Parts: sequence; structure tokens; C-alpha cells
Amino acid sequence: MDQIRKEDIKQEVFDLYDDYAHDRIDRRNFMQSLSAYAVGGVTVASLMGFLMPDYQGAIQIHAGDPRLKSDYINYDSPKGGKSIKALLSKPEGATGKLGGVIVVHENRGLNPHIEDVARRAALAGFISLAPDALTPLGGYPGNDDQGREMQSKRDRNEMQEDFIAAYEYLKNHKDCNGKIGVVGFCFGGGIANMMAVRIPELAASVPFYGGQPAVEDVPKIKAPLLLHYASLDTRVNEGWPAYEKALKENNKQYTAYIYPDVNHGFHNDTTPRYDKAAAELAWKRTVDFFKEKLS
Repeated sequence: MDQIRKEDIKQEVFDLYDDYAHDRIDRRNFMQSLSAYAVGGVTVASLMGFLMPDYQGAIQIHAGDPRLKSDYINYDSPKGGKSIKALLSKPEGATGKLGGVIVVHENRGLNPHIEDVARRAALAGFISLAPDALTPLGGYPGNDDQGREMQSKRDRNEMQEDFIAAYEYLKNHKDCNGKIGVVGFCFGGGIANMMAVRIPELAASVPFYGGQPAVEDVPKIKAPLLLHYASLDTRVNEGWPAYEKALKENNKQYTAYIYPDVNHGFHNDTTPRYDKAAAELAWKRTVDFFKEKLS
């Protein structure tokens, strides 16, 4: 597998992976389609291995990092999943109340990568909460294929209520100053947009390549937005012009960045879609934005 280099992979392969990761094609059709690109000694199996996430090898902030206090908790979600498991993290030895950041996973539950991102947010000086929307079905199962299948079985409206309840839990936490931001990725980016619509008191929203709300809901948004998009992500980007037009027409506070020559998922450092320069810049912008809005 070490003979495969990212720069040798055609964009069509990344597009195929995007279709597979978002359940537009099943595993069998994904592998059949990949066979067209298995040339020059590269096998379908090695291509699959190259594209799949490497969670353990890419973790930046490990569980048990002495700089953090990080524990799993459960909070009530009366309109959603009843009780939701989440990772709650904050800097070790922090004094005073901290701004809160809700970290929302992709379409496969609270996997090791999103837990890592939640710890990064805490290390940046916030109290972070990363819920697992798969809790009512037993929680993240340990692999993404099964996680996607499980998440597709949950009622979308109930999942939204789970994240609204996460906001209420974190806002009222004894170590939180009551100012809450949300950052989400893919499915989580859509949730970040939804929370901006649904929660007038939300202090900041940062969707990474997230689906946009209906334009008629844009007037309800009160939170400042920081939006990150990937230039090669044509699927999600289709909804951006109408969203931006509505944001402008309603005089909403927003900043949007479209990162050139990167794919959907560019912030996720566990797959070859990752782009280090764009990811680090987007994360720095996110942390700076939260420091401004949540202090």
C-alpha cells in the first residue's frame, strides 16, 4: 500500500469515496467502481486500504492527555434520544468559567477522530462537549461502515433535538460561562447551521462543509457564522450561493472561506482527503473565532 501516493490518485477516486461515505453507493458498487482505477500494480484492496480512515495513527491529542480533564458523561435529551453519551473535556487546572464548544460528528457517530477534535478544542481553552447521536442504538460501534448504517436508522428530527439538548446541558454546566459555540463536520456542519437557526442565544457557529438551511429560515439566525468549504466539494457547494444571498439580504454576520484545490473532509486528518495547510488554517481561524465570541 505504500506505493500509493495521494498525488497519483485521480479526483474521480475521491469523488467515489465521497459517494460511498455518504451512502450514495454501497460497498459492493464502490469496490466495483474502484476496479477501473486499480492499474499499474495497484489493487482494489490496496486502494480501499489507502482511502479508509486511520484513526489510531492520526490522533493528535490522545485520551488521557495530562493537560486535559476528559470524561464521558450522559445528558438528558427529552425530545430526542432520551439520554445521550458525550465526551466532556476541559483544560486541566483551569480556573474560572470557560466558553463552551459543542463538537458535532459526521454521519457515523462519535468516532476517535471527532473525540480527538473535541480534545483539541478543550486544549485551546474551552470546555467542549462531543455528543454521540448513536447512543440510543448502542453508540458508535467501532467502525464507520456500521456507524453510517446505524445513523441512517435514527430519526433526523430526534437527532437535532439531541444536539439542542447538548447546548442546554453545556450552557448550564458549572464550569461554562454560558456562551456556547458549535463546530461540526459534514453532517455536523449541517447541524451547526441548524443550531444557528434554532437557538437565538447561540454565540457562534462554525460549519465545515455542512448542508445549508432553507433560505426561509435564514432570518432566524442570530449567531455569527464562520463557514468553511472545500472548492472540490461540488455536492455541498451547490447550496452555498443561495445561502450566501440570503445571509447578505438579511444582513447576517458571517465570514466564509472556500479553500482551493481541496476535497470534502479536508480537515479530517485520518484519510487522504486531508489537506494539512487548509486544515490547520481553518482550525486556527475557528479557534480565533471562538476566542473572540465566547469570552
